[in-house]
Amino acid sequence: MRVVLLLLLVPISGSLQGCFPVIAAGVGTGVMMAQDRRTTDAYIDDQRIETSAADLIDKQFKSGVHVNVTSFNYRVLISGEVPDEPSKAEIEKIVSGIGKVNDVNDALAVSPISTLASRSNDSLITSNVKLRYVNNKHFNPDHIKVVTENGSVYLMGLVNHAEADSATDITSSTQGVQQVVRMFEYLD
Repeated sequence: MRVVLLLLLVPISGSLQGCFPVIAAGVGTGVMMAQDRRTTDAYIDDQRIETSAADLIDKQFKSGVHVNVTSFNYRVLISGEVPDEPSKAEIEKIVSGIGKVNDVNDALAVSPISTLASRSNDSLITSNVKLRYVNNKHFNPDHIKVVTENGSVYLMGLVNHAEADSATDITSSTQGVQQVVRMFEYLD
């Protein structure tokens, strides 16, 4: 059943990326939260951090940037492309200034904005990684958040070292993955 659900969600996942209101209003939110190792407050605050950051960045930079903000347990990954170092520094400052943000990993690249084809490839890599997680016996796939940017896969979650190693092995052997960046918080 889980595989069927994932296969049904893959085609629409790209269109829902970053769409907190759609996901928050969904019936599955309670189930997602129940599987998550974060506290309920952390789960909700992470969604607020992502939404607030996106809004503030959109207000400051009307165009010329492509920025993704992912928060997990108050640790934030900012990824994408910006035109110059001052823009990169300003975006990191914006995100760092949001309440309850404990740490920011700035993976922004100073480069032209990625193409739709590149972003689609990243979405495909993320989907393939998540699908490969489903059949593993070493960790619950719901405990790991997967973000792909330009072939680099960022792994976030509250895991033990064995779970992190298993997830890293699966991710690194997935087609198209160029680099794996572990951003885990460890339980052991």
